[in-house]
Amino acid sequence: ETKTYLPPSCVSDVAHVKTMEQYADMYKQSVEDPGKFWGKIAENFYFKKHHEGEFFDYNFDISKGDVYIRCMEGATTNICYNCLDRNINNGHGDKIAFYWEGNDPMDSTSITYKKLLAEVCKFSNVLKSLGVKKGDRVAIYPMIMELVVAMLACARIGAVHSIVFGGFSAESLSGRILDAKCDILVTADGVYRGTKLINLKEIADEALELCTQGGHTVSSCVVVSHVTASRRLTIDSSTSMQMVWNKDVDRSWKDLMQSASSECDPEWMGSEDPLFILYTSGSTGIPKGVLHHVTGYMLYAATTHKYSFDYHPDDVYFCTADIGWITGHTYITYGPLLNCATSVMVAFEGVPLFPDPSRYWAIVDKYQVSKFYTAPTAIRALMKFGEEPIKKYSRSSLRVLGTVGEPINPEAWMFYHTVIGNSKCSIVDTFWQTETGGHVLTPLPGCTPTKPGSATFPFFGIVPAILSDEGVELEGPAEGYLVFKQPWPGIMRTVYGDHQRFERTYFTKFPGYYVPGDGCKRDEDGYIWITGRIDDMINVSGHLLSTAEVESSLIEHNLVAEAAVVGKPHSVKGECLYCFVTILEGSEFTQDLVKELKEKVRHHIGAFGTPDFIQNAPGLPKTRSGKIMRRVLRNVAKGNRDLGDVSTMADASVVEVLFKNRVEE
Repeated sequence: ETKTYLPPSCVSDVAHVKTMEQYADMYKQSVEDPGKFWGKIAENFYFKKHHEGEFFDYNFDISKGDVYIRCMEGATTNICYNCLDRNINNGHGDKIAFYWEGNDPMDSTSITYKKLLAEVCKFSNVLKSLGVKKGDRVAIYPMIMELVVAMLACARIGAVHSIVFGGFSAESLSGRILDAKCDILVTADGVYRGTKLINLKEIADEALELCTQGGHTVSSCVVVSHVTASRRLTIDSSTSMQMVWNKDVDRSWKDLMQSASSECDPEWMGSEDPLFILYTSGSTGIPKGVLHHVTGYMLYAATTHKYSFDYHPDDVYFCTADIGWITGHTYITYGPLLNCATSVMVAFEGVPLFPDPSRYWAIVDKYQVSKFYTAPTAIRALMKFGEEPIKKYSRSSLRVLGTVGEPINPEAWMFYHTVIGNSKCSIVDTFWQTETGGHVLTPLPGCTPTKPGSATFPFFGIVPAILSDEGVELEGPAEGYLVFKQPWPGIMRTVYGDHQRFERTYFTKFPGYYVPGDGCKRDEDGYIWITGRIDDMINVSGHLLSTAEVESSLIEHNLVAEAAVVGKPHSVKGECLYCFVTILEGSEFTQDLVKELKEKVRHHIGAFGTPDFIQNAPGLPKTRSGKIMRRVLRNVAKGNRDLGDVSTMADASVVEVLFKNRVEE
């Protein structure tokens, strides 16, 4: 963690920001004169009407009244126009917007900016024919190429899209439709995940029935024939699932698109008109609908994509996320298209082990990907298979390797740097949230000396601080609560339908600051390290321990592929550390290994941090996006089989194995 890595010359020589002095100058203007900084960036985009007055108007202090954020109020634009029409008008209509890679490596295609605009206009007209108008909400369920068409069509006509990750259950889907009162659902017949066929239409049908029971009727369900052009889903020659077709609600995407016009004028939107709702987990267990608005999000998505990945017109960019998450919104769809990028989009999310663990690198070589963005959990999972699946492919085109979703432990960072990147790439460890709209802490590839595991420094416009429990700003090297002191264009505006929850969640703990809910530390060089969610901090005998810090110590052992740490009630300490450890394939979990791991944590953190329990975990419970379900692990640690809702778990079978391997007192 103490060593720094300078950007490789092949990146810094051509970078938008080449030196830390240049970064410092740009950063200073962005926080001291945001109107001038962002106003200059706004000149790159088309506005039907320009704003007047201050660039920002806001209140972060709940004691002084309602919390609000407004950006470029009075301006009108359309984000779809800026993603597509503007680029085509600038002569880029024949440029590839997306290379599409399906679940099967043989399933691939591409689409140009001109073709994408035609498809978006067609579906815009389809939505209008179904009665959708500005401000109406449209739910979108699958991760397929048509999803991008549907979300851009919503943006074009001023409808608010609410994309729901395809791994969610019918109950989760219906809850989100009900909360937003969506009028339309766009889904597909099914999708493959590896060798498994998921009947999305069946899940959608169940969700719509639950909506009806909840007092809301969705008027139309548009169904894409993704798996097959017929209305029959076939898993293999001996098994099939019949798709039920409700003629009163269901509409065929193909039929509707055939008769739709490929011309549709954009709806000119006010800067503070809503763009999309995206639901994220709430501490109460009830998802909250994060609401992003048009202009601020547009500027921030484009700017973070350009600078965080040092994007240039000849790059091929590959983000492995599902569009059902904020990473897919900002860094698959909006950010890249606003920068006229060529991107790779894949039908699978999480760890691509189908047909083998080298899938990412086959895609990288196929399209000569230069900028790559994935999750630490994917890197750690791929580490289990060693270097051979990676080194089968050259990866010589890679220049920037980004990580997203959680703090990356130094061991995974080094594997990413030395093995995947051949020690020739910049590593960009980005910290942000659904709520922030884009990166808030991140290195810049061409100038920032990086430290493995650190999110380094703030992005332009971001003013972080570290607070004590009493709300006092801590200077110099310190550890405490991460907060932000002023708004940036991409920050969420409210929780859909519940502004009080917005204020309560983010602004009441420390009035005057936005509180993202993460702890952090700042070292003597000013680097910021995310220590984990505040609720992932464990109080052991009065010592506040970060789960990320303990996990990083465990993963340093050469036999450990992945680790997760939770708190377990303790009669003396209050809480103790209970650790789940996944070891490399072919290795043996022994008591000697347990002793070595305890000693490693003791060495890194101190005697007070020594785990009480370390258990063998061949697999960890994760969502389909790859996030570890720590709530489930806490129940396993306590021996409580009442796990609550596990509908988002990718592989429920791992839980029984964990209970079987559970370490008793």
